[in-house]
Amino acid sequence: MTQLNKDEQKTLESIKATPYMVKTIALVENFVAQNNGDYLAVFDEIFRILNEAKTAVDGYLKERKDKGEIKDEKQALKSIAGNSFSLALVYIFLKNKELGNVREGIFITSQISKVPSFKEVSIINVDGETQKPDCDLVIYSLNEDKSLKKCMILSLKTSLRERAGQTYKWKLLMEIASSKNAIKEKYNIEYNPEKMPLVAFATVNFYNEINNPQHRGMFKFFDQSFIAKPIDADFIARMSTLPEYVNQNL
Repeated sequence: MTQLNKDEQKTLESIKATPYMVKTIALVENFVAQNNGDYLAVFDEIFRILNEAKTAVDGYLKERKDKGEIKDEKQALKSIAGNSFSLALVYIFLKNKELGNVREGIFITSQISKVPSFKEVSIINVDGETQKPDCDLVIYSLNEDKSLKKCMILSLKTSLRERAGQTYKWKLLMEIASSKNAIKEKYNIEYNPEKMPLVAFATVNFYNEINNPQHRGMFKFFDQSFIAKPIDADFIARMSTLPEYVNQNL
């Protein structure tokens, strides 16, 4: 067992206290209890769990609309779907860290301001203008002096229908910016971080789009891609392999 720090414990409690996450976390814990405490396998159940929690989320949104707190339930549901994916992933990641499945000294956050030197790692200058990555979570490790050792920028998508191309645009720009080539010179691209980040992608694939050839090609741009379903494919890895991946690469 690994003792989580105060911020990590606070994050777990905050996620459990988020109203629209109550059912999701209950389903996570129910699966784990029925599978001998397996917090790795539950990564691959996120798609199913989010779907099963939708009825409870719909009820929560209806209650808020009745109170006049929101006007557009569909737009709110879309926002919650993305947030639920992110929060569920963070919750399960931290539970795996607590069990020792994630190496001590590796951290996960949606608050990029907490990541040392992240601006240096993530901002590419194009002729005086800045380009930033599509970043939902950062997984990172620190040196003994608390400086950034390595990091992985993780882009999350519940669907590939919208903005699918944007998720790898920055990765391609990073490849151009970190090598000698005519394009870099032509557009006056500058990018010189001490540590090159890994860039990864994760999806719950709500609409079964990953077999679209155009989408499959998109996954090739990333250092690693993950899917939150119990399926196997040669172009995308199960989400349950995330702890092993970060242990080996961060």
